[in-house]
Amino acid sequence: MPLETPAHVVSELASRGYNAEREAVTLLANTKDPDAAIERAVEAAPDDAVKLSTDHAKSILEEGTLSGGSVDEQLAHERSKTATENDTHDPSVSTATDPTKSTNGAGGTPVETGGSTVRDIDAELRSLEVAGDMTGQSTGTGEYRDFVAVFRDRYERLSGQLRGRVNHRPTDTLESMAPNSDAAIVGMVSDIRSTASGHWLVELEDTNGTFPALVMKDRAFASQVQELLHDEVIAIEGTLADDGGILFADSIHFPDVPRTYSPSTADRHVQAALISDVHVGSQEFMADAWHRFTDWLHTEEAETVEYLLLAGDMVEGVGVYPDQDEELDIIDIYDQYEAFSEYLKEVPGDMEIVMIPGNHDAVRLAEPQPAFDEELRELMSAHDARIVSNPSTVTIEGVSVLMYHGVSLDEVIAELPDEKANYDEPHKAMYQLLKKRHVAPQYGGHTRLAPENQDYLVMDEVPDIFHAGHVHKLGYGKYHNVLTINSGCWQAQTDFQKSVNIDPDAGFAPIVDLDTLDLTIRKFV
Repeated sequence: MPLETPAHVVSELASRGYNAEREAVTLLANTKDPDAAIERAVEAAPDDAVKLSTDHAKSILEEGTLSGGSVDEQLAHERSKTATENDTHDPSVSTATDPTKSTNGAGGTPVETGGSTVRDIDAELRSLEVAGDMTGQSTGTGEYRDFVAVFRDRYERLSGQLRGRVNHRPTDTLESMAPNSDAAIVGMVSDIRSTASGHWLVELEDTNGTFPALVMKDRAFASQVQELLHDEVIAIEGTLADDGGILFADSIHFPDVPRTYSPSTADRHVQAALISDVHVGSQEFMADAWHRFTDWLHTEEAETVEYLLLAGDMVEGVGVYPDQDEELDIIDIYDQYEAFSEYLKEVPGDMEIVMIPGNHDAVRLAEPQPAFDEELRELMSAHDARIVSNPSTVTIEGVSVLMYHGVSLDEVIAELPDEKANYDEPHKAMYQLLKKRHVAPQYGGHTRLAPENQDYLVMDEVPDIFHAGHVHKLGYGKYHNVLTINSGCWQAQTDFQKSVNIDPDAGFAPIVDLDTLDLTIRKFV
């Protein structure tokens, strides 16, 4: 069976107003004449049907005029083809802990499990909840009071995560304490500068005022200053100077993820595919790789992949960077989304899909980004996908996944030392966001932030999985037991990316076992 056949069946059925169960798609695709099978299935469909069932497809095939064999023979043929394709196209497979280890048996060749090449899904076992979706909740007007409100909310929530770990005193109280007293401040970083002697002066601000802390360069923790960003909330413990006007730091504390954090897992073996940065509309969109990915989703090997999470940049957009129009395959933004919708129809119709926007999408650039408007939602309605804001936390069968497109990663990588954050290891920059418990802590830099009545970018709860994209680089690892994934892209290197030295990791699909949080990286190029 050609790689494009299942996708062709899905697309043809969708063009006639029908969806179909995965096994129905496979059965129709396996006939000698799929187009004739599609026509017969549509003609014989009940008048009120919108989704063709497996039983309906079987009844068509059992008439014997289209299939060239029984249903059992067709399934046996599909299993044989799947085994052959796996022998000739063995995608690279790795885990988050050992890049060379195959999770599919010796040599990375999938183990033949027998039975149907399609899955029998019990929808009642599924659960999917979304938290933090601010779509329709935007109240910011850009006035001064909005900025005050969002920073006050950030401070209160993040300082609450630190106050139980230090003997915190408000800044105005510190000024009245006796010299040489032990003290601690919880505040927002308002200034960082080095002294003439090479020490660090860090100024913290709380709701009562500001207070300076001096970090001596020879202290063991002094390197932590290089990890600080303006506007993040931290705690500093130390001793007040003789005149009481400065705190000599003994330690720095971040909100952070507890080292003992134990993530939740699903009660059954079920998987999620995590991808981002599809960029339909670009001349460099990798359609062939996408077809291989969606075809793989129709195979027996992917029978437990029931969820698909897309972390933004569905399309290439228009006017995102200089001379972008010269690199577009589709000029009109709405045409780009229509094309993306057609590609999305290749995904099995029984998969649960969640999407958030990115900076190339047709939403506001300032974060948090509300989800797409109704007109764009209509264009992408084929799978009844959940379309939520950037960021959002999606809980799948008890496993929480923080989805964030990742624009702030550019800023983190630019500001911090290479060993702490770099493009070749994007997950390390994501570790920094987990450490700060905020997906975009620095205000006024490259990341555009919108003032709202609350800070939707704070991580109140520790996620089990942190998924981002944006930088077009693949990276994964664990930070204090939080599985952290940057999922690469589906766009080959553009001229613009070449000019800024971006060499993308394209055509990858990280697959997470939700019952164990084991990670497999599949490559489709």
